Amino acid sequence: MFFEKTVRRCAMLAALALPLAAAAFPTQPVEWVVPYAAGGGSDVVARVVATEMTKTLGQSIIINNKPGAGTNIGASYAARANADGHVVLTADTATLAANPFLYSKPGYDAEKDFAPVGLMARFPMLLVVNPQVPVKDLKEFLAWAKAQPNPPAFGTPGAGSPHHLATELFADMAGLKLIHAPYKGAAPAVQDVMGGQVPFMFVDTASGAPHIKAGKLKAIGVASLKRVPNFETIPTLDEQGMKGFEAYAWQGMVAPAKTPAANIEILNKALVKALGTDAAKERFQTLGLEAIPSSPQEMAAYAKAEREKWGKVIKAKGIKLD
Repeated sequence: MFFEKTVRRCAMLAALALPLAAAAFPTQPVEWVVPYAAGGGSDVVARVVATEMTKTLGQSIIINNKPGAGTNIGASYAARANADGHVVLTADTATLAANPFLYSKPGYDAEKDFAPVGLMARFPMLLVVNPQVPVKDLKEFLAWAKAQPNPPAFGTPGAGSPHHLATELFADMAGLKLIHAPYKGAAPAVQDVMGGQVPFMFVDTASGAPHIKAGKLKAIGVASLKRVPNFETIPTLDEQGMKGFEAYAWQGMVAPAKTPAANIEILNKALVKALGTDAAKERFQTLGLEAIPSSPQEMAAYAKAEREKWGKVIKAKGIKLD
């Protein structure tokens, strides 16, 4: 009898301990894979958010930069990591929406290899020109572009980048013929627009803000449906007549597929809380970024819609990177 009571008591204690064990996640430092080089906008976002998430999770978060191949290197690494929630990845427009169409073998399956944790931020895009280009709004820009004897060139941080895809969509909607001038990163592209080597580009707010404020780039319009905080004087392209035009560089957090749902929930709550902190809000505002906290389900739906949108553009333009 004593033995049976002891067994029952142990079973009850074990059952009570299960929720406590689950709630103990994370049990070790979390590795956050950023598929871009240190110092860039994605790296800055990750480090700001990681600092705030650490306070909630009670474990340190270690940023692991794995740049290259349009995020494919970092994404492939994260897809094959242990699916226990201790490895997460910054997954963006390229990782989840564009690369499945740009590369024959990206090294991962955007739909099957990751479990969404939540969206983080959107980088609004701005149509900017060299100050010597004689235009001040969208109407004048389109007239100028169509009047050129040869198709105007546009700069981008690289083939297949959100900036590139935004310009291709813009060209289609405006009926323009343009020449793509890809660079190795946003900085050299911006430098050549300022220097007059190429007349215009779509630039994200984080990369373009200081040069716009310094008068070295002239902003024509914002590629979002609403004006952007800190850039309120710049009208949207939508309100200037290009109805429905919207293009962002965006990013969220994912974990390897089969990560326990309970751990995904803990990560999501910590992420949403981090995005709502004053520290994150202030840093995002400085960079012109929009925080977009979400549930895992909302991120999955957003990524799917973006995949469909940009997949059509990539297929129509025949863009391939391998």
